[in-house]
Amino acid sequence: MRKEPLHKRAKAHIVRTTGICNEWCRHWRMYDRLLPSAFLCGVLLFLIYYLAIAAPVDFQSTSLVKVTKEESIGEVANRLKEKNLIHSVVAFKLFARAFGAHDHLVAGEYFFPGPQNVILLSRRLAHGDYQLVPVRVTFPEGVTISRMAEILHERVPDFDVQAFRASAQAKEGYLFPDTYFFLPGQEPLAVITTLEANFKEKITKPEVAAAIAQSKRSLVDLVTMASLLEKEASNFHDRQVIAGVLWHRLAIGMPLQVDAVFPYIIGKNTFELTKADLKVASPYNTYTNKGLPPGPINNPSIESILAAATPITTNYVYYLSDMQGNFHFCVTYACQKANQQKYLK
Repeated sequence: MRKEPLHKRAKAHIVRTTGICNEWCRHWRMYDRLLPSAFLCGVLLFLIYYLAIAAPVDFQSTSLVKVTKEESIGEVANRLKEKNLIHSVVAFKLFARAFGAHDHLVAGEYFFPGPQNVILLSRRLAHGDYQLVPVRVTFPEGVTISRMAEILHERVPDFDVQAFRASAQAKEGYLFPDTYFFLPGQEPLAVITTLEANFKEKITKPEVAAAIAQSKRSLVDLVTMASLLEKEASNFHDRQVIAGVLWHRLAIGMPLQVDAVFPYIIGKNTFELTKADLKVASPYNTYTNKGLPPGPINNPSIESILAAATPITTNYVYYLSDMQGNFHFCVTYACQKANQQKYLK
């Protein structure tokens, strides 16, 4: 087979190479025109998502939204925007209708534990996906009504703290400290009823009811004494011995002189009190008033109620707690003064 001369083959190679280069250049010029358009489209899509679809940066987590039958989609959308749950009213309305909603959404209370974009959010309201999950709430033993309100405010979304304080204040001592589960937006009266019911259940258990009956003291006096014991000591035996001391003081007409009331009155503990504090005008001041305080100073545990009902009788009239929480009991005031010098100085 006869071969082409070298110069002809070289020329043909140059022609082919030139054609490839020209084709590549044409494609590059096309890409060069498309790339800015693609970039602009990407930026536009990002802005649409960020400004219309994504959850707002300041999304109100743990929000509760109540939707009524009378509200239109637009009215609900405006409220969601006011609560920082969506960016765009228009986007919400479009997606809600795309998910089957017409003029109204499914009525009810909707819980939002965390940020959700407008697609998920509109789908939930269009389909009635409430996601109301009970919240675990624990009240420690000896908690006051005031602290209960703070805990409920911290743990339960959209809880009406003011209504709770107003209704619960007179029930100090009778709302049992325990672990409960409440729904977001739970009605304060329902919470109070639950806590009261638990208290009644606990004190009517056979062993507790028997101890209360045998004590020959009223439930009010026992709960009030128990609320003092709850703050005075941390174990059952010490509480029983202190209960014996305090009931004895009442019997001989001596003021109780219990420091546990001062956190309730002025927010100071034993080691912060001054002589002036001991004279503060309050019906709960056990230094200036004889007898029990007018009511409990907290919501005590069943253990403290049992300690109040089953005191250990001794000759002690005085006691104090040292810096390590150990108790020292005395029959005479001279002994008490010596213990103060020894353990509190």
